[in-house]
Amino acid sequence: MQITQGQRMPLANILPGLSLTLSVNIESPSAIDFVCFGVDEHGKLSDDRYMVFFNQPFTPCRSLVLAPGGQFEINLATLPASIDRLVFTASIDGAGAMNDIQNGNFKVISPSGDIGATCAFSGLTFTTEKAVMIVELYRKNGEWRLASNLQGFAEGLDALVRHFGGEVTEEAAPAPSPSTISLEKRVAAVAPELVSLAKKAQVSLEKACLVGMKARVLLVLDVTDSMRNQYKTGRVQEVLNRLVPIAVALDTDAELECWTFAERPLRLSPVTLNNYQNFVESDNSGWKKWDVGRRYNDEPKAIQKVIESFQASKDKTPMFVVFISDGGVSENRKITQLMVDAAKLGIFWQYIGLAGRNYGILEKLDTMPGRVVDNCGFFALDDLHDMTEEQLYERLMQEFPMWILEAKREGIIR
Repeated sequence: MQITQGQRMPLANILPGLSLTLSVNIESPSAIDFVCFGVDEHGKLSDDRYMVFFNQPFTPCRSLVLAPGGQFEINLATLPASIDRLVFTASIDGAGAMNDIQNGNFKVISPSGDIGATCAFSGLTFTTEKAVMIVELYRKNGEWRLASNLQGFAEGLDALVRHFGGEVTEEAAPAPSPSTISLEKRVAAVAPELVSLAKKAQVSLEKACLVGMKARVLLVLDVTDSMRNQYKTGRVQEVLNRLVPIAVALDTDAELECWTFAERPLRLSPVTLNNYQNFVESDNSGWKKWDVGRRYNDEPKAIQKVIESFQASKDKTPMFVVFISDGGVSENRKITQLMVDAAKLGIFWQYIGLAGRNYGILEKLDTMPGRVVDNCGFFALDDLHDMTEEQLYERLMQEFPMWILEAKREGIIR
């Protein structure tokens, strides 16, 4: 089986059982270090014994062993439950960049030696990156899945260690990059109280290789009766605050497009650094008076309006939609069909469940069949404060970069 960049699938589609060899081969004039990070459900290296590399070639349980030449021997059945995913990486030791690679591939090999899947790549996939997340194995709905990432990092191994929450001893702090200075200055000039968020957002954008990427950012807010407490306690306003720096960084106009919905959708004013404060209490007379009909949820109407708005616009810049819902989702067939149809468009949908339950089809988006590309993701929070600002940005940036790669490959976006 040939795997392409950005592809995801159940591991069971490649080989039976949970024992395998992952072989990474890279022909390059540079010295290459291979490292596997065993991270927890938050994507962090909470136990550094599960960072497998040349100086630490196996885990305590020996579920993961690094053999010479980029060969990882893996037994997923004996991994502790705290390890949620294995991320296999390569980094350059010294001079050079990933675009110097002549030939590269990874192979998934069964215990009997049969090659279940191969993914080929070369330096044409990269530019000046010094490290790359090649492939990962991760738990999803009780099964192990594989994702072919091939996502680069400007820095080397140190950047990967920091990305996964590890500590790197540095002689001196590096100077801020021009993009970091630009975002911080833009935010500080108008909304200095958001500078801390801007710094955290910038770090996540850099990790996701989205610095310089242009995308429209759109927020859709559930304003049904069951969401009242989230508005009254300020949680919805906090979500909006955290998204503003992302919009400033990605959007050409530095604004966050905003819709709300209940029985019917309503387009709100664009959110900017100038008007974000107290937005949900003030825009269109405030959330209690938003003209959305009866306060029950009709997600398909809101989704359809966003799609129609995108199609009617002359601006075909990719759109990153963050859709907030507290559950009670019942229109599963309609939502499924809308997501299948929308997969042909330059829209990525990040659904977030906030303090609710019964999210229906939203919880099954990663395995939804019939789409040209995987155009949506979902995660849920019982309380926004259960997740740090850094963790929220990491989750927001988890699947969007993968969609960009897939959508470009399919010609959906440029």
